[in-house]
Order: sequence, then structure tokens, then C-alpha cells
Amino acid sequence: MRYPVAIETGDAKHAFGVAVPDLPGCFSAGHTLDDEQPFPAPSPISQLQKKRSYRGWTWAVVDVDVSALGDKAARVNITLPQRILRAVDAHARKQGETRSGFLARAAIEAMRKPV
Repeated sequence: MRYPVAIETGDAKHAFGVAVPDLPGCFSAGHTLDDEQPFPAPSPISQLQKKRSYRGWTWAVVDVDVSALGDKAARVNITLPQRILRAVDAHARKQGETRSGFLARAAIEAMRKPV
């Protein structure tokens, strides 16, 4: 599911605020909207559970569309058979993703697999 997110503009004295109105208590803040750091790969939950600062916490995994983070998007032209394009679009729609977001995520996942 894709939830709307509200962003409160920050300034020199106040951080930018981010809230997910449909998920009460789900919020974050940061000094800028831009994150100049590379987007890290996810850590294994078992590794994070060993950290003292997370002792007793409950864990879950969420799907993050990393194509929406970081680098500026670039338009590309690709050629696919229509049947594959229809299947890609249907799958992306079922996942609540765009075609571009799905293809970007699938490419990243494929590149992470050992060759």
C-alpha cells in the first residue's frame, strides 16, 4: 500500500517534518529534504536485534521503492514485447507501484544476486 505523506517545510531554526496522517504516530524529521548520502543496503534483522539500543523492540519489514530516493530520474527508451509490458504493468499495479518503480526495484534486486 502507498500512503500519503505530509512534509512540513523547515528553515534555519526548524527541521523539516514528515508525517503519515493515516498512521498516527508515524513521523520523522530532518535538516534538509535532500540526502547527500548513498542509500544503504538493508541490514539483516538478526544483526540489528543484537544492538543494545534495540533490545526488546518488535521488528517488521517494509517495502521501500528505492527508485524514488536519491538520484534524479532519467528518461530512457526500452523495447519489450507487448505481452511482457502488459504483465509488468499488471504486476506493478497489484504491488501499488509504477512501471518505472517496479522495473527499477527489479533491476536492483537482480543486480544484488550473486552471479
